[in-house]
Amino acid sequence: MGSTITEKILARAGGLPVVRPGQNAPFHPDYMIAYDFPGYTDVMFRQMADDFGITKVSDPERYVLFIDHLVTRNDEREQQMHQVTRDWGRANGVEVHEGMGIGHQVAAELGYAIPGNFLVHFDGHISGLGAFGALGWGVRKDLLEAWVSGAVYLDVPQTTQFHLNGTFAPGVDNRDLIHHIIARYGADACAHQVMEYVGPGAEAMSIDRRQGLCAMAMFTGAVSAIFNPDETSLAYSRRVARKPFEPVYSDPDAEYAAKHTIDLDDLSPQVVLPGSAKSANTKRIEEVAGVEVKHAYIGSCASGRIEEIRAAAEILKGKKVAPGVNFNVVPTSERIYAQAKAEGLLDILAEAGARIAHASCDFCIGYASPLQAGDKCISTGVLNISGRMGSTEAEIFMGSAYTVAASALSGRITDPREVATA
Repeated sequence: MGSTITEKILARAGGLPVVRPGQNAPFHPDYMIAYDFPGYTDVMFRQMADDFGITKVSDPERYVLFIDHLVTRNDEREQQMHQVTRDWGRANGVEVHEGMGIGHQVAAELGYAIPGNFLVHFDGHISGLGAFGALGWGVRKDLLEAWVSGAVYLDVPQTTQFHLNGTFAPGVDNRDLIHHIIARYGADACAHQVMEYVGPGAEAMSIDRRQGLCAMAMFTGAVSAIFNPDETSLAYSRRVARKPFEPVYSDPDAEYAAKHTIDLDDLSPQVVLPGSAKSANTKRIEEVAGVEVKHAYIGSCASGRIEEIRAAAEILKGKKVAPGVNFNVVPTSERIYAQAKAEGLLDILAEAGARIAHASCDFCIGYASPLQAGDKCISTGVLNISGRMGSTEAEIFMGSAYTVAASALSGRITDPREVATA
């Protein structure tokens, strides 16, 4: 019996010839990643010293820190928190990446997410690095175990395979695909599993689309998501790799918990109603079109890449955002910001009335431009639970960048296909 790509990555990380679903073993991540956030990294730093006597880590090249949250006010509280991270990184010889953008994207740009790598983080959206044939796993409460011992005990997950055919129609993208999967198969369809994307539709998908798709895996209950490496991802990885790598691939006779086939040509825009990304909240856009919105947001670790910014510019070129709509566009990294500026996309969006901000997580978490009671927002952010972007009495709808841009244009949730063909 063959192995999935996930099983092969974990077998290497565990120093084992083969692993099987359900097997529990210690696995040594290639990189242990975190962003600083109150109650997380500061607590881990203190526990490592006080509870475990670790005053300097033995293999600092495996630890990676990002400063990408709580960066927009530049007040004393922010600076104190970030200085703790800077000081710990300096004392331990650990790289701290600051001012470069959202860590889940910057990790790819800096070559941490090369094919075959195993990476852990307390944030589950690290799964977005599966776009490159790496395994990114959000371990949250167990991250301290990895930071202290260099390994983390995990149960090897089963894998559900999604065979993708066709290509996205105009006005439809990866965000519509993941919400379609949740609506069709359920919010626990891949509980404690890895989602593996294969087929001609997967191979035709750009790196941006793959990253956005994999980043939302947790909303099916999955621990991660992954693509087998191909020339698209290998070409990217060769440009940025920090060290030599050896890609691995699923075997033809690997066993899967389930296999599903999806035709991308048949997908339509999806909108998630306020509350959560569960299946019952996901609707075809025709069912919610016309709902008034006063806020729109493109950004987050699951969006805000160059293709989404191009999509928004395509919708808004030569037009104006509806009066009274607050439209924030936040590129996912400073590299993406620079590319969008060079392509003239930011000028198009600014002329349309969008507010362009530098890369951070602060809009997605409601730290920057927080929603007020009664506000309704259409967003490409990763969560729409109560209070995620500000007031608990605000409502957050989620959709693709196409849908967000079209809705900002009209001031109501709008099918982007209607704008594109108008």
